[in-house]
Amino acid sequence: MILSSALAGNETHGYLFHGPSGVGKRTAARAFAAELLVAGSPDPDNARHRVEVGTHPDLTWVRPTGAHVMRTEDVAEPVVAAATRTPFESSKRVFVLERVDTMNDEVANRLLKTLEEPPPFVHLILLTDSLGQVLPTVVSRCQLVRFDRLPPAQIAAELVGDGTSAEQATACAKLSLGNGANARFLASGEGQELCADVDRFVGASLSASSVEPEPWRGLLDRAERRRVAAEEKVAEAGAARVGSEPKGRERGAIEKQFEDAAKREGRRAQTEILDLGLTLAGLRYRDLICLAEGAGDAVLDPVGAGEIAGGEGSRRDPRRLRMAAELCEATRLSLELNVTEDLALEALGFRLRRLVGGDG
Repeated sequence: MILSSALAGNETHGYLFHGPSGVGKRTAARAFAAELLVAGSPDPDNARHRVEVGTHPDLTWVRPTGAHVMRTEDVAEPVVAAATRTPFESSKRVFVLERVDTMNDEVANRLLKTLEEPPPFVHLILLTDSLGQVLPTVVSRCQLVRFDRLPPAQIAAELVGDGTSAEQATACAKLSLGNGANARFLASGEGQELCADVDRFVGASLSASSVEPEPWRGLLDRAERRRVAAEEKVAEAGAARVGSEPKGRERGAIEKQFEDAAKREGRRAQTEILDLGLTLAGLRYRDLICLAEGAGDAVLDPVGAGEIAGGEGSRRDPRRLRMAAELCEATRLSLELNVTEDLALEALGFRLRRLVGGDG
């Protein structure tokens, strides 16, 4: 309703799209930006296409370049300075900023003037998965647009339409906690492999006789492969850019920028897969709690939980399982503090084994 009203001519200059990850905020932001930019265009379909592929000159899309923070240079020139310049071809300029919850006071202060008194042709669309972590000075200057979690039935139906079996689609939809992107990943081959890594990790913690020396190694190796792939992708883009530059100081600076960007993207990709893996581990313990409490109807993934529990699911100590789930969550949150992943997961594995190993 808010966005429809804006497109009818009642727009404001700052919008804050908030809601859980994977519910369509980016997709909605791109579609909204397209409709703002095509107003008065002689070829609106072409303009929409260029917005979709990211080549429209009046659309600026900003992602934080820090692994866990937005930096001042992310907004100083791309947004604050650029917002003072008139549009190239549209009657408007649109700036989309992702993960604005990672702004600190310095970044927010640099942006506030633009948010508060932008030129009449400027529109800013801010995105966040964590509204409570966005600075109040930023929130107060924006029109809030809330996005709710996607219903599991809707996600499952889309997965089935893509060829996933009904049973697997239902489990992936529930395990995604309303995150459509995660559900699609879990239904993929790599997603199923991640689930297998998690099941080995959780299963080893429950067994008093497990002989697997490092059951967390599968998660770490998968995260490392993600890191390498992300770094290589940025490095390839950097090589193409540097190759077009003449030798000199400017070329060296560009090389350094891409080297730093590759490291940040690698770190982000590594953390994302470990974040999802630890979330799934916590949900496995949550399903085991349901089995132990006789609440089988509340289990998110009956097949997966049943295989891990074996015939002892109803004899597990719910209190210990709850503590195990909390340990997984605490470790997941610690990854944002730049801890050493190997040591964090090794410590988690030993604590889980002592807590629930052989319980029952």
